[in-house]
Amino acid sequence: MINVQSPTAPGQWTTFDWWPPLGWWPEAARDLLVPGPSSSATFVLPPTPSSIHSVRSFTIGALTAWGLKELIDSMELVVSELATNALRHGLHPADGDRPRPVHMSLVRRGPLVTSAFTDPGSSVPVLRYPGPLDTGGLGLHIVESLSHRWGWSALAPHGKIVWAVLS
Repeated sequence: MINVQSPTAPGQWTTFDWWPPLGWWPEAARDLLVPGPSSSATFVLPPTPSSIHSVRSFTIGALTAWGLKELIDSMELVVSELATNALRHGLHPADGDRPRPVHMSLVRRGPLVTSAFTDPGSSVPVLRYPGPLDTGGLGLHIVESLSHRWGWSALAPHGKIVWAVLS
């Protein structure tokens, strides 16, 4: 996992920007980039359990359109886990602000696809080691096992982006 916590530099985007900006790629995964086609697709998640199914369907459609059907099974699992975490832990508004939505984007750069979720929450993703009788806690282990790299970054003035790169 890559964790970047730095103050927002001039010109960086924030929670409130429409994203991904042209050419965006996680800084901590730039060494993975190779030449090839690039495109992106963004989806706003309603704060309901049915959003997980919608995110999976959106992902299948985008990957199929990009000719990357071989990524569908792994990416479905990754987006399901990241969407669940964003909706479960990331929708707590900061300082009494009105709730902000969760955005999901798929960004293609050559054979690589990053799934990225922004949410307004301040809680950070942490790999847990659940006990044998725990009913959850393995989601980020699934993300880590299926992705080349994953991580998160804080957004200004609050919130975060959690991302995973697959190929």
